[in-house]
Amino acid sequence: MERIAYKAGYKYQLKIEYVTQIETAPAQAIVTEYIELGSAGRLLIKKGYAWDGPSGPTIDTLNFMRGSLIHDALYQLIREGHLTESQHRELADRILQRVCREDGMSALRSWWVYQGVRFGGNPAVDPANEKKLIWAPAEGG
Repeated sequence: MERIAYKAGYKYQLKIEYVTQIETAPAQAIVTEYIELGSAGRLLIKKGYAWDGPSGPTIDTLNFMRGSLIHDALYQLIREGHLTESQHRELADRILQRVCREDGMSALRSWWVYQGVRFGGNPAVDPANEKKLIWAPAEGG
């Protein structure tokens, strides 16, 4: 039987690779299928990367999209064990806040965004919450 394999829960897909410099760098470069973080802090998010955008009780505005992309990529690197939560999670949250401000978000809203991920972000870095592979049709179905 022919089947497909996919993961659910994404809203957006990057259509052009994105490169930025961030405030952290691993001792050795991290290279995954869609994310690279170099030893000098160069973050590359590759074309085709899918993410869920801003999370929580919020509105997906243009001044939130770039920050949510970077934040989701960094959280994914933490969840997959490439970065440590103790050293990198708060930094990822601060990068989100900084990028949102750079993109025109108000200081008050970016502060609330930061508070939201500090309070509610634990599940997103937990390896147990990696999106599961789904097969369709179901086996034997």
